[in-house]
Amino acid sequence: MKTIEEQLNIWGRERRPCLFVLDFELRRPLLWPLDEVPQDSVWYNLNGISNTSEDISASSDFYFHKFPLSFQEFDQKFQKVHRELLAGNSFLTNLTARTRVETNLSFQEIFQRSEAKYKVWLRLSNDSDVEEIVCFSPEIFVRVQDDFISSYPMKGTLDAALPNAREHLLADEKERYEHATIVDLIRNDLAQVTTERWVERFRYIDEVQTHDKTLLQVSSEIKGRLPENWANALGTLLLRLLPAGSITGAPKPKTVEIIQQAEAEPRGYYTGIVGIFDGKNLDTGVMIRFLEQTSSGTFFRSGGGITFRSDRGGIPGVD
Repeated sequence: MKTIEEQLNIWGRERRPCLFVLDFELRRPLLWPLDEVPQDSVWYNLNGISNTSEDISASSDFYFHKFPLSFQEFDQKFQKVHRELLAGNSFLTNLTARTRVETNLSFQEIFQRSEAKYKVWLRLSNDSDVEEIVCFSPEIFVRVQDDFISSYPMKGTLDAALPNAREHLLADEKERYEHATIVDLIRNDLAQVTTERWVERFRYIDEVQTHDKTLLQVSSEIKGRLPENWANALGTLLLRLLPAGSITGAPKPKTVEIIQQAEAEPRGYYTGIVGIFDGKNLDTGVMIRFLEQTSSGTFFRSGGGITFRSDRGGIPGVD
């Protein structure tokens, strides 16, 4: 059986269009030639490239109730991470948690209703617990066009309705530190696959609409030049860059260890990546804004960056 890297390298050399969904731990990767994606169990819309219609048949009368993790449960995880940060073992750690939710919408209806750059719905048969997922992510992992690779890490989120929200978000010392750390990490990641790289834009703000509010989201753009034959090593390129720096932290290998100890459960497809190679270019997204159906119920997964400046004021907000 071919590894993820081997199969994607083959399709890259063949310039064969393909879809892939890679879980955070890389234990249950899903790969298909684009003309063989099983529509009965996989829907995708990645920047307008889709295998399904967007007709909304669900009733406008829906509910979405949240039952957050208790502060005490979260604080145990936070304290584990914060001790590692104070010890200098990490500069930034993205800590995530599950929130149990109840809704009368199916995951397919959520897929249809949501507005995001990267949307995917999966009915799973290769996981013992997770039965179904839906993701509606605004975050780009990497894009490749004309031999240039770009990454757009998102770090820093605030409710747009708060007074002076933009000014407060850009001036926040913790947010500045966190964002600069991730930009430096992504630039170093791109150094593994590029001949040159640079920061094209630093800390610009986008508006992200949720079902009940507008969020301000801070991003940066880092670019690099790839070798002309980069597609011949498509799988190698992706695996060198994974996991995504924006949802792990720095330094990446040690921080991933800290995450696994603090979270004490696999992330699965949450914070993995979904992407399309069209035979010439590559477009991938980080799987945040994520719901999963398990044997224990329905869960929304979210997280936030923890630095040594962080306090115990609450659980992570929306990704």
